[in-house]
Amino acid sequence: MDHPDSAPWRGPGAAVPVRAAVAASTPGALAALARALGPGPFAQVFLFASPEADLAALAARAPAVFAPARVCGCSTSGEITGRGYDSGQIVAFALPSGGFAVEQMLIERLDGLDPRALIADLLRARQALGRRAPDWPQECAVLLVDGLSGQEDALVAALSGGLGTVPVVGGSAGDAARFERAPVFARGALRENAAVLTLIRSAWDMRPFCFAHQRPTARRMVVTRADPSRRLVARINDEPAAQEYARHLGLAPDRLTPFLFAAHPVLVRAGGRHHVRSIQQVEPDGGLTFFAAIDEGLVLTLAEPVDMVAHLREELAGLSETGAPATILAFDCFFRRLEAEGRQLGRQISELLVAHRVCGLSTYGEQVGAMHVNQTITGLAFYPPEAR
Repeated sequence: MDHPDSAPWRGPGAAVPVRAAVAASTPGALAALARALGPGPFAQVFLFASPEADLAALAARAPAVFAPARVCGCSTSGEITGRGYDSGQIVAFALPSGGFAVEQMLIERLDGLDPRALIADLLRARQALGRRAPDWPQECAVLLVDGLSGQEDALVAALSGGLGTVPVVGGSAGDAARFERAPVFARGALRENAAVLTLIRSAWDMRPFCFAHQRPTARRMVVTRADPSRRLVARINDEPAAQEYARHLGLAPDRLTPFLFAAHPVLVRAGGRHHVRSIQQVEPDGGLTFFAAIDEGLVLTLAEPVDMVAHLREELAGLSETGAPATILAFDCFFRRLEAEGRQLGRQISELLVAHRVCGLSTYGEQVGAMHVNQTITGLAFYPPEAR
């Protein structure tokens, strides 16, 4: 049976973003994706690939298969296709050159980032894009980051100095919860400790969004010992971190599981809003490793979820208040998916994603503006020019 994305939705009008997906095990997977996307030509092709794929071969061959398009992508912890939540797939999302122009920046050695040099490179790239597409007023950026680099917070903070008011969304690569390698790829090769920033200009309206379904409770804790460079919390309320977190849940530390971390994240308050800090795992010494920045003195608030299905239905409907988007590119936290499936809500979430033409991947964290966040669904909704 054909994959639901083998005939991508195209909608009315020209230069519509298109998507396709094939199983990672498909012989000639890239050629199959190229056929499914159609003739293009494309300015940009994003590839989101299950770690079941031969990622090195995929990265090496993709530029020739999709030329003259720019190509970049990353490994995933699950995919979003025409079936909703999916796994073992390679997803392609393409921007036609008739309606979009791009510049692509490869950012390497994230652990030795030079913010001044990065901002200078970014400003040059923005200027070059502006000269090539002066009549297309809409501008945004998509950021893909090595999901195990631990550098997302510093990177998005540095980029904000050169992006100004340009919206940026994106995700941290995953590796299906193995926590071994979560690379990005660009310029024909896999890249670790690296990121890829794609600057986009278009006549299309590209609206960023970020939906989070948690709300704060009255239960608070204070980080009293931490190693920010490793995103490691050793002690909370001056007690071993895992033990104290488990106590607030009414559990023994040995009962902590990835599903419990997903169902009971903690929040930190920044910029007048609460943001999730997802826990990755318990360390042998009883510490907790997080997916985002953490530091001593932070107040952690235990979160509780609202109805995931009702919340997502309402938020996606809100994106269609003035007309439905042609398609939506989404970066959905792996822990959101884990929570949905653990609560037996995966099918209902998938039905909503399909109904609203959402495609993308499950991530180890999401980028929105100058923030690296967890346990959200973040992305871009694409509206044709006539919709404005």
